[in-house]
Amino acid sequence: MKLTSTPFIAIVFILSTLSIVGCKKDEGPSQREKDEQIIQTYIEDFNLDAQPTGSGLYVVIDEEGAGVNPTVYDEVSVFYRGALTSGEVFDLTGTEPAVFPLSQVIEGWQEGIPYFKPGGSGTLLIPSHLGYGSQSAGSIPPNSVLVFDITLVRVN
Repeated sequence: MKLTSTPFIAIVFILSTLSIVGCKKDEGPSQREKDEQIIQTYIEDFNLDAQPTGSGLYVVIDEEGAGVNPTVYDEVSVFYRGALTSGEVFDLTGTEPAVFPLSQVIEGWQEGIPYFKPGGSGTLLIPSHLGYGSQSAGSIPPNSVLVFDITLVRVN
């Protein structure tokens, strides 16, 4: 077999093109790495005792509460204040708690609220992939780390 034949040259060209295309430039930190750094800075700036959950979520428990922790299958009543790490508040409850099935909210709440018992309060530091990701939501910009101060009133 002659190594300079057209099929051989075509195969070499295709393989070398694929290897060049498959090589990535250093694209810098991933969004998850950026979120982690933002959360770590926030924790340091506010001297929080925040516990990582392993998914990127951090939980601060101020009051443990009493009773049974909710599951993602429960409906809960919660007072909350949602803000960006800049301090800009984008949502909060009024005089009545918000009531909703936990299965129908962002992943950060589905994972974080079950750390609290009724009467418990604290903060959820939610990385963008457990919030709204690369999509904006109302006044929340894409790729935003979310800070929720919450009080779990009851598991309904």
